[in-house]
Formats: sequence, structure tokens, C-alpha cells
Amino acid sequence: MRNIPFDMALQLPKEVQLLRLQQIIREVLSPAQRDIVQAYYFEGRSVPQIARSRGVHKSTVLRTLRRAEANLRQYLKY
Repeated sequence: MRNIPFDMALQLPKEVQLLRLQQIIREVLSPAQRDIVQAYYFEGRSVPQIARSRGVHKSTVLRTLRRAEANLRQYLKY
């Protein structure tokens, strides 16, 4: 996957930026990371809500979320 330089990314329309982010989420994150990122950032669910729905401890959700964020940072850094 090709990284887009930061200054070029700023010039892209928001819709294109969002599509690029969704593509990176699909291609880079594990299924568990994808589910948790989706629930937390796009659905606005809290960590305790996600933990209850998945049947895991809150720390597991937080750890998975932080690892997902680190993975995304590698593709989105400038």
C-alpha cells in the first residue's frame, strides 16, 4: 500500500480522505481491531459497552484499540 505524503493528503477532498481511511482500516487491521475501531470511533460506543458486548474485560478493549491506533499511525503518519 502506498503512503500519501501529508501535504498532498491535505489537498484531497474529505470524502476521498474518508475512503482512504476506510481502505486502510480494512486492509491493515485485524478483524478484532476493525470491530473495536468501528464501534468506538464510528458508532460512538464506550469502552465498557464494547467490552460487555464482546464478553471481554475493558483492558482487552483498550489494548486492542491502542494497537489498532498504532497500526493506523504507521500508514497515516507524515
